[in-house]
Amino acid sequence: MLVTNRFVVDEDAAASFTERAHAALAALAARPGYQRGQLVRALEDPRQWSLVTEWESVGTYRRALGAFDVKVYATPLLAESLDEPSAFEALASAEPGGQVEVAVSDRATDPSR
Repeated sequence: MLVTNRFVVDEDAAASFTERAHAALAALAARPGYQRGQLVRALEDPRQWSLVTEWESVGTYRRALGAFDVKVYATPLLAESLDEPSAFEALASAEPGGQVEVAVSDRATDPSR
């Protein structure tokens, strides 16, 4: 499961935002089911940031949100993200040089979606 939280951060607030985002990422990374994460910034517009994390499952992500450190460090930051869908299920993947592997959606009734 992929979680992408997007932010618009004024350049004069970038240092404070980055510090808080690092603390949020560390709190999330300490939780069971966390697989990887990155804080990224758009090359075309340095005001556009994203915190991207990957989780074993939707359940591990939801349980992580209940942890004390996540509530202290990540939840306030995530509340500042753009109000848009942020959690995505993987429906197809490919390793470098590999075949595309298709997964069945947990939500769709048609497995080809």
